[in-house]
Amino acid sequence: MGAVAKICGLTRPEDVDAAADAGARYAGLVFFPRSPRHVPTPTAAVLAARVPVGMARVGLFVDPDDALLDSVLAEVPLDILQLHGHETPDRVAAVKARTGLPVMKAVGVASAADLDAIWDYGLAADLLLIDAKPAPGAALPGGNGIAFDWRLLVGRRFLKPWMLAGGLTPGNVAEAIRLTGAQAVDVSSGVERAPGIKDPALIRALVAAAAGEPGAP
Repeated sequence: MGAVAKICGLTRPEDVDAAADAGARYAGLVFFPRSPRHVPTPTAAVLAARVPVGMARVGLFVDPDDALLDSVLAEVPLDILQLHGHETPDRVAAVKARTGLPVMKAVGVASAADLDAIWDYGLAADLLLIDAKPAPGAALPGGNGIAFDWRLLVGRRFLKPWMLAGGLTPGNVAEAIRLTGAQAVDVSSGVERAPGIKDPALIRALVAAAAGEPGAP
């Protein structure tokens, strides 16, 4: 069983091209200044325009206010909004209503107790992103290259389509998909040569391994 891939944290035109050429289905742009993958709005507009038809443009925000969402969307054509902060289900619903765009909500998981929140978010969001919960005091809410115990998801069913994230690499993504049954994966640091700088060879290997292509790692 294979899965489609989202490559998140694209910062350069060549990274967008590499993700598209590899067959990734989603291109992720980060609007969070504390992240090494943050792109200013004018740069994001250029990158979004480069994304080919058939590849969804996802904007990642962390606890955004309405003013930020309005200013970005006025310049950047996005297809999906990803909320990666402490947004409540009510806030998820409000963002969806305000923007008219599908909303993906990231939920951090470290233990079985964290899975309970996924139900409530599934009532409000269009998509779910099940990610590794950052350690207390971590600078970033995601993109930290850490995984959680994938066995927590064995046999689980969720209200909405979902993606698996957290510490995925070309070397482990096939096993993660096998264990969890994920049909989509989200990768950022696992295909980088440096924070914010993607590696085309790693992107190709990741997408191929996720899809279950013969000869993939």
